[in-house]
Amino acid sequence: MSVNGLRLPAALTGLGLLACGALLPSGTEAAAAAPGILRREDLEIVDCLLPGQVRQLGNTTYLTQRRPTRTTASDCRIRGGEYVAYDRADLGTALRVWLDAAKAGDPEAQTNVAEIYERGRGVAPDYAAAVMWYQKAADQKYSRALFNLGTLYEQGLGVPQDKLKALNLYRQSWGIPEDSLIYQSAASREQEALRAELDQQIAEKDGQLKLLQSQLQTLQQQLERQSAQSTSAAADKPNAEAQAQIEALKKWIAQLESERRNGSERLASLPQLRMPATTASAPVAMSLADPRSYAGLNFGRYYALVIGNQHYELIDSLQTPLGDADRAARVLREKYGFTVQVLKDANDVAMLKALNDLNDVLKPDDNLVIYYAGHGIRLQSAVSETGYWLPVNSEPPPRDGFWLANEQITAHLARLPAKRIMVVADSCYAGLLSTNPSYLFVDSKVGYTKEYVAYKLPKRSRLLISSGGDNPVLDTGGGANSVFGRAFLDELESNTGLLPSPELFSRVSKRVQASAAQDKFVQKPELKSIKDAGDEVGDFFFVPLALSRQAGT
Repeated sequence: MSVNGLRLPAALTGLGLLACGALLPSGTEAAAAAPGILRREDLEIVDCLLPGQVRQLGNTTYLTQRRPTRTTASDCRIRGGEYVAYDRADLGTALRVWLDAAKAGDPEAQTNVAEIYERGRGVAPDYAAAVMWYQKAADQKYSRALFNLGTLYEQGLGVPQDKLKALNLYRQSWGIPEDSLIYQSAASREQEALRAELDQQIAEKDGQLKLLQSQLQTLQQQLERQSAQSTSAAADKPNAEAQAQIEALKKWIAQLESERRNGSERLASLPQLRMPATTASAPVAMSLADPRSYAGLNFGRYYALVIGNQHYELIDSLQTPLGDADRAARVLREKYGFTVQVLKDANDVAMLKALNDLNDVLKPDDNLVIYYAGHGIRLQSAVSETGYWLPVNSEPPPRDGFWLANEQITAHLARLPAKRIMVVADSCYAGLLSTNPSYLFVDSKVGYTKEYVAYKLPKRSRLLISSGGDNPVLDTGGGANSVFGRAFLDELESNTGLLPSPELFSRVSKRVQASAAQDKFVQKPELKSIKDAGDEVGDFFFVPLALSRQAGT
């Protein structure tokens, strides 16, 4: 069994795995592409340079500057725009679209330039350049730049790692007041952890200094005694060696003293956080919540795109995706009132078209779930790592022409108008932030209260619940569903109240890990923010239809 992203049939593994790994040819011949008017490349998101607009000011007619945007290739052509058709991944051509506007001070263009440098686009990522451009946009309070800059500080890419600074950048990006309980409690926890780490480092330095100073004192005393006992030339060599050891110890001590001083100064510089006075807030009355409105808050409409890819043409087929898709569609439609579109055994054009067509359906206050069950893979090149979802017409590597790169899926998610989007992937989804930073802003002092819902609901969310990160996961083991699919859908089916995504994830994760452990297998789902898709620390709320009947709406 190999790793890096794909479902493998049970006959090959003994358990039935959805892994992140090599693709196995099925032995069938490649099928000819079906003829059609709509091409896959028409639906891909490109960096498009639109022509200037002809404007009239009094008796004067003038042409505005060309305008960069991200849209589909087809839309770019229709609007008379320019894009590079065959080397979109090239750093230089991508920068050419955005750089003039970035230099002119446009924060969106500056952020796009930074993202291009961060991703690398065919070359090694330039994190220092990314930080520079993110900072320019962040200085203008542009939320996407603040968030992305925070991820670089969190990981120490292009800047010294500083999780407190990252947390503060996330706060600014998401519009959380500095004196709010949500931020102060999260910052307090992070600061306590940092204080404990610095205290430990200082204590270790003190112990090392004490030992080295003792060794230095002993060497100096030995050297003094040797010098007093003998003045012969024969004593010069031992004395020189001892003196060299003394000088080395002094340098080592000086370095440790400098590191200890820096640690002490950083510890002293940590701000004193003052927790704001609060009054106890009653938890959300789960059984009485209105699925369309609660305490004057509108939850919007609910849509779902469910994709189950099971019967592959050129790689090994799977056992459970269609069962997962059918059940997911039924639960979302009947239990939660979603309007559901189901794609079964979809090729690349069908998948991209379904994503693109959602732009004509969704409104700014809507909710969207994208449920994907099927093969996935991630590939490591010399300069970057890319993840893919695999349509049923996918070919084995290295022929990746029909694979759907996560970057394209993310670009569509960023473009969709819906305020809240959750991707549920029973497959790999690489290239994302390692953890969901919004988790840092939820603890027992805040919880899923009315205040929590009121704060989260107006915020955009682009969230991912994945079945097992970038490690192999079980394809079978859940009856007609995968282990993850069964746990996820069982929890949705049994739920009776307002269900935020962190709570859903917590329940699903525990069930998946327990079920996998019965097969002596480790599988750990993940909840993440989808970077570069416009997440603003929002949440996704599942609201059963039964709640509306209880509320009489």
